Amino acid sequence: MVSRQKIGMSLRQAFGIGRDEIISLVGGGGKTTLMFAIAHEIETADDRVVTTTTTRIFAPSSAETFLIVEADEEKLFSRLSRALENHNHVTLAAFRLPGGKLKGISPETVDRLAASKLVPYIINEADGSARKPLKAPNATEPVIPESTTLVIAVVGVDALGCPLTEDKVFRPEIVSRLTGLESRAPVTENTIAVLLTHTEGIAKGTPAHARIIPFINKIDKLPDLSAAESLANKILAKGHPRIKRVVLGQIKRREPVVKVIGD
Repeated sequence: MVSRQKIGMSLRQAFGIGRDEIISLVGGGGKTTLMFAIAHEIETADDRVVTTTTTRIFAPSSAETFLIVEADEEKLFSRLSRALENHNHVTLAAFRLPGGKLKGISPETVDRLAASKLVPYIINEADGSARKPLKAPNATEPVIPESTTLVIAVVGVDALGCPLTEDKVFRPEIVSRLTGLESRAPVTENTIAVLLTHTEGIAKGTPAHARIIPFINKIDKLPDLSAAESLANKILAKGHPRIKRVVLGQIKRREPVVKVIGD
């Protein structure tokens, strides 16, 4: 399997992010951090990007982004247009919720924003995971807009070997149903690979035209890269037609990309 390891590889390079990219993030914990890290790269390159959610996220700080909270869609677009005159990175939400979270916008609003060409990049957090490293979606999620061109599916490598319980896995009963792994049995490479490639798994509802790239996060928790590389190769061996590469990294590092395996 072809692999590339390069010090200083950007997230945009690793995920092959091009102009007019509409990205949806799904899967385990770390999605919000990844969303803002990609947005920061775009903003730093003096380009414009919108971050948002079609579910819920914690409200970002003013140092991270310019935030607009507006339930009326017409007012939202008007405020966004004005904000982009002075800010390269704007975050959109519909409501503030108790506990410091934001209720996001609808997938149809994301599609309208994509069609408007107000910004060349949109990044959307499309589901929640209760900060667990591994999850399976229920019937109502993920909420992936039809305009999405890239789905990044996040998995924490620390899920490997952990028991299939609620401590480490979000909705373990669904994981068990999809993968055949018994409750409390250790999560294997095959468990994760099946979840990433199953039609009802982590990337469920990805539009037919969109590519899917798994991001194996928290590899600093491993003594070396071998377990993460083996997992990546197991995922690719499943032969999913839209999964051609896997990115290995640690999103909280200053240089989060460690290796890209695949095309």
